Amino acid sequence: MTHSLIQEMRGELGSISRKGFGFGRSRSQRVVQDSFLVPVDAFKQSCWASMPPELLRDVLIRIESSEDTWPSRKNVVSCAGVCRNWRDLVKEIVQVPELSSKLTFPISLKQPGPRGSLVQCYIIRNRTNQTYHLYLGLNQAASNDDGKFLLAAKRFRRPTCTDYVISLNSDDVSRGSTSYIGKLRSNFLGTKFTVYDAQPTNPGAQVTRTRSTRLLSLKQVSPRVPSGNYPVAHISYELNVLGSRGPRRMQCVMDAIPASAVEPGGTAPTQTELVHTNLDMFPSFSFFRSKSVRSESLLPTSSGPAQKEGLLVLKNKAPRWHEQLQCWCLNFNGRVTVASVKNFQLVAAPENGPAGPEHENVILQFGKVGKDVFTMDFQYPISAFQAFTICLSSFDTKIACE
Repeated sequence: MTHSLIQEMRGELGSISRKGFGFGRSRSQRVVQDSFLVPVDAFKQSCWASMPPELLRDVLIRIESSEDTWPSRKNVVSCAGVCRNWRDLVKEIVQVPELSSKLTFPISLKQPGPRGSLVQCYIIRNRTNQTYHLYLGLNQAASNDDGKFLLAAKRFRRPTCTDYVISLNSDDVSRGSTSYIGKLRSNFLGTKFTVYDAQPTNPGAQVTRTRSTRLLSLKQVSPRVPSGNYPVAHISYELNVLGSRGPRRMQCVMDAIPASAVEPGGTAPTQTELVHTNLDMFPSFSFFRSKSVRSESLLPTSSGPAQKEGLLVLKNKAPRWHEQLQCWCLNFNGRVTVASVKNFQLVAAPENGPAGPEHENVILQFGKVGKDVFTMDFQYPISAFQAFTICLSSFDTKIACE
């Protein structure tokens, strides 16, 4: 009986998905619709909304476990849009990426990745309009899989800096957009970057006020959590004043992640809600899941050891020189196929404590596989959003660092 119920439910979910998730559109247009703008009314009045709780839970658990990859996983998102009761059950059943290794809802992009395995994504660069799209999947060059759209970024050149505005919607990448979730800002030389989250990653996080913060469109601001610039990471590239051969040297200070997060049993702060104006679709729920680091750690930090104490520091893994190929080499396990100065692997820096196995564990790797196609793989304790911003910093030309 349960099996037939699941089959019937899938049929109705598929019908709604075809109407509401934009099938037939181009890949870049299938963005937020299959993430959180779920068509509720049509499904809300159906017989499924009054299903007995025990049977409903069993059906939802089976759907969640069987629809484990995109695009079929859109059915899990559809279930969360039926009504408040269904949503609460689905959010209870669906585990965070750290435990499930799955990216289901938009908030998953702000949550730490899985432990012990890399989430495989790829980035497509559009040189004409200076945009970058992040997809979940192997890579466009290696397969015919369209991939699941995750995030979009657009580069804005300012007189004294460069901004990369990041959005959940590839068609609306701006600071005033309701799908804006953060930005990356560089200095004039493109050697130092700051990652800003649009909402706090820790209770009591302090916002950094900038002109763009003050000019935010009112439609983007939530009455519960003020939108702003919350620094969550600082990225710096080492100047190559001697012109020595070799890849760029970079360092990332993760202001919102304690150094203990990479140790066995360590935890990183986990957001559990994305603040946006469509609160009727997804009613609010508790904001933080794990213990947080101190709020003052979110303030801009310098690169001095005292300021970095207690924070996770990532450094690029040192490559080896290959005599036969006459180039610097890193083992990307087949995920990178084109040599580029942009390619890198990040591991926990030695200053995070005594050297151990965790310091050899690649937390983020990024590399070129085509003219404008790059792979991005990440894992705990950083999120897809944090990984994407770090990779965006590699696209800037850095003459002084090469």
